[in-house]
Amino acid sequence: MATNDPNASSDLEGQMNARLDAVTALRAQGINPYANDFRVTHSAAALPVDVTTMPPEAEIPPEAPRYAIAGRLVQVNEMGKARFLFLRGDQGEMVQLYVKVDFADAFTVAKTLDLGDFVGARGPLFRTRKDKRALKVEELKLLTKTIRPMPGKVLQENHDVTDLGLLYRQRYVDFIQHPDKVQQVFRKRARIVSGVRRFFDERDYVECETRMLLSTNGGAAAKPFKTHHNALDIQLFLRIATELDLKRLVVGGIDRVYEIGRIFRNEGMDRFHNPEFTSIEFYQAYATYDDLMTLTEQLFERLAVDICGSTEITYQGQAVSLKAPFRRVTMLDAVLEQSPNLPEASRSGQALVDAYEQLVEPTLIQPTFITQYPIEVSPLSRKNDQDPRFTDRFELFIVGREFANAFSELNDPMDQRARFDEQVKSKSEEAMDYDEDFCRALEHGMPPTAGEGIGIDRLVMLLTDQPSIRDVIFFPQMRPDER
Repeated sequence: MATNDPNASSDLEGQMNARLDAVTALRAQGINPYANDFRVTHSAAALPVDVTTMPPEAEIPPEAPRYAIAGRLVQVNEMGKARFLFLRGDQGEMVQLYVKVDFADAFTVAKTLDLGDFVGARGPLFRTRKDKRALKVEELKLLTKTIRPMPGKVLQENHDVTDLGLLYRQRYVDFIQHPDKVQQVFRKRARIVSGVRRFFDERDYVECETRMLLSTNGGAAAKPFKTHHNALDIQLFLRIATELDLKRLVVGGIDRVYEIGRIFRNEGMDRFHNPEFTSIEFYQAYATYDDLMTLTEQLFERLAVDICGSTEITYQGQAVSLKAPFRRVTMLDAVLEQSPNLPEASRSGQALVDAYEQLVEPTLIQPTFITQYPIEVSPLSRKNDQDPRFTDRFELFIVGREFANAFSELNDPMDQRARFDEQVKSKSEEAMDYDEDFCRALEHGMPPTAGEGIGIDRLVMLLTDQPSIRDVIFFPQMRPDER
């Protein structure tokens, strides 16, 4: 006799042993508890939904179409000589199965099922007395016997697991409990990535795949993960950016390139940071950072309409308009708006960045391009022609967070060598290595180019209204569970 309540015993080991015994008993009867010979004709989401067109059970005609469906068993209602089984499909769609004792084989199978089992069913659809859709089961087959019950009463109505650590570590449990999360977050994530790719493909960018293992660390200010290649006996770094390789491709003659890929940074974790994350970087020859601001506005506006239906969205209770144009302001002007009497010594260099991060950044709720970053914090950016203390660089901020970083690229090899030297002299853990090969590439000549990086995970957070980066990554990094 199956136990449909995963809490029938508080002893998890006892429950699992009972299910293992059920597997042994099924095999002894010649029944494969992990069968793969049931042919599905319709997904749960593809079944007809207009119940008014369905006959009552007693009036099902012999020629009524038969549907073969499958899903996870999430609820069982016993009614003497009949049972209602509730299956959930891959898009969270629920299907009610009606199993009567008249179909003896199917009824026998129904009595062996546990919550969580995967089941296949075949039969016609009908309208119940409560005007609900149901499938009258003529054939029922166990497809997968689950051994481990869900924690608590996850599959019971109105129950929730509140241990976020468990849900992040065991994402499969999270999705079983919250099928809507797959729909509202992760299917949308897939659409966002597809939309980003389509946007750049339409503009004749070439998608490229560059190296993840590098002998030098560069392209951003970040601490890398290190590894060792046994055959070559050399130290390698997991990439912290795709920038330098993509610019090598521009040198080689591909004027428009982009890459959507994983980035790895050996840094702290919080609501907006995960040590591995997804970004898109793109580079366009004969463009400036002003051109990329316009391109970025077009991308964000289009994605907002495609995913949210409007440029007017809400993020964690804050109204945000992604309607172009976005505000553009230099870092110095933004700080002076908050602190008109800013000392002269704080109007450039790292001091200006510190003042900006403290006074301005948290206030940037609506999309804002902060431009002209100090040269000290922009080792790969082109100097501004009017004021060489600053660079032709911008970052896009929304809801107080950075979403994009872009600049007109430095293509002067002598200037690049000098900036690499400064990075090495700083001896910071986040400083870039001196990349001789990249300097050599610039000596072959790189056309005037603008490039940008956008964090895909933060973009998904914004467009799906999720509070943490862990909520938009399938498997976020977590400390191992020692329980």
